[in-house]
Amino acid sequence: MAVCAHCGAEVGVASTGGAEFCCRGCRAAYSLVRGMGLDQYYRRRSIDPTQRPLRPDDEAGPVDYSAQVHPSDDGIVGLHLMVEGMHCAACVWLIESILARQPGVIEARLNMTTRRLVVRWRDGETNANAVLAPVIAIGYRLQPYDPARLGRESERVEKELLRAMAVAGFAAGNVMLFSVSIWAGQSGSMDWVTRSLFHWISALIALPAVVYCIRPFARSAFSALRAGRSNMDVPITIGVTLASAMSLWETMRGGPHAYFDAAISLLFFLLIGRYLDSRARGRARSSAEHLLALGAVTVTVLDGDGTRRLLPPEQVQLGMTVLVATGERIGADGTVTDGQSEIDTSLITGETVPAPVEPGATVFAGTLNLSGPLKLEVTAVGESTLLAEIVRMMEVAEQGRARYVAIADRVARYYAPVVHLMGLVTFLGWEIFTDTPWQVALLYAVSVLIITCPCALALAVPVVQVVASGRWLRRGILAKSATAQERLASVDWVVFDKTGTLTEGRPELQAGHWTQEDLRQAASIAAASKHPVARAVARAMPDVPVADDVREVAGCGLAYGDIRLGSRQWLGLPDDPAEASGPELFLARPGHPAVRFGFRDPLRADAKDVVALLKHKGYRLTLLSGDRRSVVETIAGDLGIDDWQAGCKPADKCARLAALAGAGHKVLMIGDGLNDAPALASAHVSMSPSSAVDISQTVADVVFQGHLLSPVIEALAVARKAGALVRQNFALALGYNLLTIPLAIAGQVTPLIAAISMSTSSVIVISNALRLSRGRLW
Repeated sequence: MAVCAHCGAEVGVASTGGAEFCCRGCRAAYSLVRGMGLDQYYRRRSIDPTQRPLRPDDEAGPVDYSAQVHPSDDGIVGLHLMVEGMHCAACVWLIESILARQPGVIEARLNMTTRRLVVRWRDGETNANAVLAPVIAIGYRLQPYDPARLGRESERVEKELLRAMAVAGFAAGNVMLFSVSIWAGQSGSMDWVTRSLFHWISALIALPAVVYCIRPFARSAFSALRAGRSNMDVPITIGVTLASAMSLWETMRGGPHAYFDAAISLLFFLLIGRYLDSRARGRARSSAEHLLALGAVTVTVLDGDGTRRLLPPEQVQLGMTVLVATGERIGADGTVTDGQSEIDTSLITGETVPAPVEPGATVFAGTLNLSGPLKLEVTAVGESTLLAEIVRMMEVAEQGRARYVAIADRVARYYAPVVHLMGLVTFLGWEIFTDTPWQVALLYAVSVLIITCPCALALAVPVVQVVASGRWLRRGILAKSATAQERLASVDWVVFDKTGTLTEGRPELQAGHWTQEDLRQAASIAAASKHPVARAVARAMPDVPVADDVREVAGCGLAYGDIRLGSRQWLGLPDDPAEASGPELFLARPGHPAVRFGFRDPLRADAKDVVALLKHKGYRLTLLSGDRRSVVETIAGDLGIDDWQAGCKPADKCARLAALAGAGHKVLMIGDGLNDAPALASAHVSMSPSSAVDISQTVADVVFQGHLLSPVIEALAVARKAGALVRQNFALALGYNLLTIPLAIAGQVTPLIAAISMSTSSVIVISNALRLSRGRLW
């Protein structure tokens, strides 16, 4: 079987119970490979970077990946594959580094949780087979991306752990019966012949069980050693092997120091801990992985002659007509052409109330059709769907490298040499400076090897990130930046935009002194914009064609030749207190007086409650709006925001944010994404309310869905709690090591207690992180 190029774990055997746990051992050797350099690494592994990709387990010949390539209009082509045999972050680093060195490659990203590999390169400079050749040459298997494969490996590993755990438990129980008899006979009631007989019976039970049960650890350890590296399974394998070999030697010579019970019990509790760790990880499993499962459905395609075909989503093409029966998940993005129903959009918006749809409505892959059959015209498939876009954002959030990850990496980097040195020093110290028998000193060294495993430290950050991202997703919150959670936790000042943020963003056109011709011309220009006020004008006359060559001036309005549709300030019109009753646009044409369009934009239903809670939690609040002073003053007064500024252009908002940052404040900017783009980009962290179709277009770090403002509270609360849990996990992990390592060196911890302690520390860290997924935080 192929092996992991960095840690030596065999493909298909997650020998440490999960990708994250194995990652710590590889990160211990990470610095060695980095210092060696990839060129020298190629030479050591006899890799030819120019060879064609071959199947590691198939003699059928080269695999052609060109059919999986996705071209784009900008001359950049991409490839989405799934990597099999990747278990750790060090493997992620290795694969990304190798791909980044290939000619023409501009991006290579591999997500450890979903195992999705995304490679993009300049068309014409290279091809898919040449790019992927070095990765396949070092033993990884690349498959077309299939979400159904994601859970198979963890299921296989858990079954193997269960079988090994059952064997170890049965053997440990039987060996313990003989051990209790030996312990009871130490007072002199048992002669050496009977003791030796019991030792031999224990050996006959324990040694075959040890050989069988140590396989998940030994395979990884031996493969790592063959590659000239170490991982965390090496000391475990060494410890169990030494204890078993010493016990067999003592039994053969009739000595008293046989510890078969310790060896098999140690394995039993290590396997229990590893299995519980794997199950706990399953509860915190990537939300992106769960999302991908929602997209794996069969699509019913209607042909022109009325016949039906069942196709997998990846074979559906744009423009096809598909039928979605009641109770089915939608397999592709599309527009409703026939039928009426209600759609469960909680996946997209976080809201549990079904959304009614009718002909002309847009629906998205992964949502659930509840009440009636629908016919759809497909508008996006595969990696172009909204579901795929959300998954990509989730992957970015879950694999973010915050400063705590860097700390854990630096600590884990020195794990391998330090733990082996500590075990050796413990053995030599007890053997040289005390009268302790060497057999007992060896058991003390085994305890040190087992108890120093830094798995809890390795889990301190990633498990919290995954749980926090999952909770955000359930509330309709999506992170587009890998460090958004960490930056949100440090926020002390919140700056709001008004239109589309504090208000609903769907202003309605009010009656005024304008004609149908005025409205027709304004609607034609406004249809080219996505600003909420412009959309309201377009909705008032939806059949008007969209004007060509409309230019949008951020924070001001729209320009169409000599015609302007925009704000009073931009057009140089004087203030009129009699018209200061809400949002407005003016249509200015040469030779005609300016025409005013007035709008009403109500506050979001929970805006007052959200603002009050933020103030109660100690946040400073500011309202910056490009609207007129009278309108902004009214909104600020209704919400209780004392610090507000009207008539702000994008440059004014950026200047205010820079001033706050210069005073040492960490500012959260919340804006509607388009005209607030400069301010969103310049803030310490930013959020944007966005409809589903706008998710990939906003520059904000975090996007939230739905008609309420409460996701702002949820995002801040989760970020603060996540930061606190990370610090708690670090304290638990470091406290565990500071407490147990001295006790193990001092001979106060047996191998059995070491195994229980090491496994328990990992489960405690994961359980602590899972508290984030339940209950109210504020």
